[in-house]
Amino acid sequence: MKRIALGLLCAAALLYAVATMLEARHPAWGYVAAFAEAAMVGAIADWFAVVALFRHPLGLPIPHTAIIPANKDRIGAKLAGFICNNFLSTPQVLAKLGEFDPSARLADWLSRPDRAEKLGEHLVAAARYGLTAFDDARVRDFLGRMASAGLAQVDMSRLAGQALDALTAGGRHQALLDDVLAQVAHVVEGDEVQERITEAIAREIKALRYVGLDQVAARVATRKIVDAVARTIGELASDPAHPLRLRFDQFMTGFVERLRNDPDFRRRGEAIREELLAHPALGDYLHGLWSELLAWLHTDLAKDDSSIRQRIVAMAGTLGARLRADEAMRRWINEQIMDAAPRAIERYREDIRRYIVERVSEWNADEMTVELERNIGRDLQFIRVNGTLVGGLVGLGIHTATQLLKS
Repeated sequence: MKRIALGLLCAAALLYAVATMLEARHPAWGYVAAFAEAAMVGAIADWFAVVALFRHPLGLPIPHTAIIPANKDRIGAKLAGFICNNFLSTPQVLAKLGEFDPSARLADWLSRPDRAEKLGEHLVAAARYGLTAFDDARVRDFLGRMASAGLAQVDMSRLAGQALDALTAGGRHQALLDDVLAQVAHVVEGDEVQERITEAIAREIKALRYVGLDQVAARVATRKIVDAVARTIGELASDPAHPLRLRFDQFMTGFVERLRNDPDFRRRGEAIREELLAHPALGDYLHGLWSELLAWLHTDLAKDDSSIRQRIVAMAGTLGARLRADEAMRRWINEQIMDAAPRAIERYREDIRRYIVERVSEWNADEMTVELERNIGRDLQFIRVNGTLVGGLVGLGIHTATQLLKS
């Protein structure tokens, strides 16, 4: 295009020279000369304008030339503002989000078996890559150090106290006591246990063995013991204010308080913790546990019928089907996205603006000029072509008007 535009300029100059020499022979050559002269002016003027965008014409530091390199940073700021204000304004993005209906698209995408399979493949591939990266001695050592450091910060006594406090809140320990009592009653009333109690009592009353009453007396004693235990359990179960329940309450409350605040219990907890940390088996156990977990995951993920992959595919399909069938849930998802979107748009729009400004400011002016010329230079050369032709026509029109006015 540069050669075409330059060729037109040279053609106009040659035509002007020929027409000027032949103008005396016929008045028509005057019109040709006027056309060619104006065409040269238009071609040179537009050449100057196009070149002035990118560099100094003929290397001369003429004011207001090399416009793009001189104003690179300002152009970047204006470009960023144009993009952010006209393409990333909050109302525009929200309108597109509303049209997009993300929850319905997600439901449709997940409910398609081929998409669910593809999702499973991608996640399995990502998981296998992650496992390969994590299967490293440095990672295992790091996890071991992290576990040890975390355990070193734990107050074993206070933690146990807090755990028991949570377990006993709201009388949960009484429900546990009821379960224990029920199990005791079941065990004591069992034939096998009663037989053992009878045998134990019979062995202790050797004097009655000689008259054959040892088993009889033992069974009577066993029955009384079982009845007493059952009666006591029944009383405990039916009476919330039973003295044994109250004593159990007091014991639990006192024990929890001692675990949380007693210095002696705290020292014992610290001793247990230090013993655990110092024991080499802890590190070996953590390393072995990590290695076994990675090995199992590797083995499963490498299978064609990987259970993890099957679960991912099944979960994706189930989620898609349920989302597609549940309009209320889809509406909720869309509402959450629309509520969160304005904050994200406002935040990331400014990030995009800053990125564009910074990126343009980092460009080398010469490289940016070459890149712009490569992309829009062909169209700019059409300006030179049009300038040559339009300039010539304007010159011809002026010359014709002049001749008409003279006559």
